Amino acid sequence: MTPPRERRRRGIDGVSAAPRLALPRRGSVRRSQMITTYGVGSLIAVDNESFIVSGIDDAYRTWPLDEAPIIYEHRLARVLGVRHFRLPPASEDTSKDGVRVRRFPLWHSCPRCQSLQPVRLFNPPPGKNVCTDCDDEPLVPSRFVMACEDGHLDDFPYWKWLHRKNREEGATGHCGGEMRMRFSGQSASLRSILISCTCGVSEVSMEGAFRRSALTDLGVRCEGKQPWLKDAAPEPCSEAPRTLQRGSSSVWQPVLKSALSIPPWSDGLVDRLAGHWERLRALSSREKIEIYLMGAFQDDDSLSADAVMALLEAEQAEDPVEEGAANANTAYRYSVLRRQEYERLCAGNNRRDKGRDEQFVCEPPVTDPAVLTPFGVERPMLVKRLREVRALKAFTRIADPESSSEGHEAALSLTPTDWLPAMEVHGEGVFVRLDENRLDDWARQICVAARVERMRTNHDRLLRERATDPADVPPSPATPRMVLLHTLAHVLINEWSLEAGYPAAALRERLYTDSGMAGLLVYTATSDSAGSLGGVVAQGEPERLAQALRSALQRATWCSADPLCVEARSAGANLAACHACAMLPETSCEHNNILLDRALLVGTPEDPHLGFFMDVLER
Repeated sequence: MTPPRERRRRGIDGVSAAPRLALPRRGSVRRSQMITTYGVGSLIAVDNESFIVSGIDDAYRTWPLDEAPIIYEHRLARVLGVRHFRLPPASEDTSKDGVRVRRFPLWHSCPRCQSLQPVRLFNPPPGKNVCTDCDDEPLVPSRFVMACEDGHLDDFPYWKWLHRKNREEGATGHCGGEMRMRFSGQSASLRSILISCTCGVSEVSMEGAFRRSALTDLGVRCEGKQPWLKDAAPEPCSEAPRTLQRGSSSVWQPVLKSALSIPPWSDGLVDRLAGHWERLRALSSREKIEIYLMGAFQDDDSLSADAVMALLEAEQAEDPVEEGAANANTAYRYSVLRRQEYERLCAGNNRRDKGRDEQFVCEPPVTDPAVLTPFGVERPMLVKRLREVRALKAFTRIADPESSSEGHEAALSLTPTDWLPAMEVHGEGVFVRLDENRLDDWARQICVAARVERMRTNHDRLLRERATDPADVPPSPATPRMVLLHTLAHVLINEWSLEAGYPAAALRERLYTDSGMAGLLVYTATSDSAGSLGGVVAQGEPERLAQALRSALQRATWCSADPLCVEARSAGANLAACHACAMLPETSCEHNNILLDRALLVGTPEDPHLGFFMDVLER
């Protein structure tokens, strides 16, 4: 999506709001897009210009607190090793400062004179992007960039691509000629993009530039450039560079981590204790904690030493029981974070027992859930109020969506920071849990185990092919339980999108599929798109949920791509799943639309009893 044009900024009194620094403005984006779409290191197109979003080294100083407030999510902050999070600056009429960007790529072409060179050689006036030799003709940023799997990014090496058979370089390191780019117009393929030089070498097209080894065959190496980080020196890099389209999703993919605010962290007490945690952890007794609170909060006698001790005990429960590597501890804490959410979703948190500041309200339905028993669904929970914090931890480049592997995580800053950019979502949802005994009996079937084993084998192969070190590859998370719950979440979201009026992109899944967990949470992913007025919660009432499940499963029995879809024998990480039946918008899925198979829900024509819910459909 291209950001809109720059708006005229006006202050509260009607006077134009000037930025704190004399920097030109270039368009605006939504705050949430600074985490999911246009985060640090991504490329952003505004009109006829292209920029890269700068790192967060100076952001704490340049982001004003009134436009980019601090947010707290204690559990997630501990997992990621930071103290707090910051919302990206809001883009409103009264905003003064915003997110810093830098021009990238640097190579541009002029559509009139066809000149192809770095933008500075066109001698444009400050703040403009025009060709001065062609009466200020707007320049076109390079459509192609060069990136590697370590996250480095650079301009496409046009000179080396054109002079591949003639490398007689002059004193400046090049032939001394002027390069041109033109379009033949014969087709829309790369063959129609022609590069030439006044030095007399033969004109070549861009055809073949996207081959995996195209740049390596030319002797082009990754120079380890990080243009999003100010003053970053090139890093040694042994990864092979790849040609990418400037607007391709492979250029930038976020690494997001999220957490739900659950008791005892959801009543606002944690925010009031911000800045005091290190001191409180060092206190060993209730009496010392009480004395500290009396001194630190003299004007507030509502803070209870017992409540603080309960928070400290909950914090200790999240720590690893065994000392190990930092990465292992992080993985352990994140798994504990999910397990605690699952336990709280099962137990509930009644509104009547909490105050107005409570951010997590989860209650059982008032009607009898027996109607869901044939589906193997236990009592659902209505999450009437929830808060989710999503933090941008890092990003990757050239990430294969089918691998579900984060690859090398490129840093958001040149030096480590004690905070990360994040967004918070206030919404609602429905928590659905399956009967674990029935689920285990189904998963032990030979046909089920064999089908999931094929998916896991394919996924493991994809992970190994993409990994820098094949010996250090995480195992595929594919299990019968995981694939079943994942696919069920997708068909349920699609059903609510059709029947309840919610756009699929406004709903999101959150899966709990590890050992001892068998649940899924469907909730509003963006509170400003579909709101949180009870529409999702109403779908969780047993009668409505049973109708939705039956309708969703009936829809899953056929696909417009059948029989090709249901009889899929592909080498990918999906089996009976495609965009016509089970896939969702990327913002709604936790696993990049992989590890899906609707046959595990409803069976196949050859083996209908493969499906977990087939008995219900036969009635």
